[in-house]
Amino acid sequence: MDYGLIGKMDKAKRYAEERERFSFTSFELKFHGDNNDHVVSYNNGKFQCDCEFFLTHERCAHSMALDELLKDMIAVADPS
Repeated sequence: MDYGLIGKMDKAKRYAEERERFSFTSFELKFHGDNNDHVVSYNNGKFQCDCEFFLTHERCAHSMALDELLKDMIAVADPS
């Protein structure tokens, strides 16, 4: 095996454990909800979800789950 690659793999594992190294600025994903799939996006501190609850409350279980999953890796703007 390439010894340079082994060193990079070890470094990658260390980086992955240091969550403060990561800061998402934008992404889009498919969220598999209990009843339907939803498209959730994040851009410049704000979530967007295609579920009906999000349309009226500017947050939903899908966006809050991602906020919890990625805490300290994203900055969430106040929805008000």
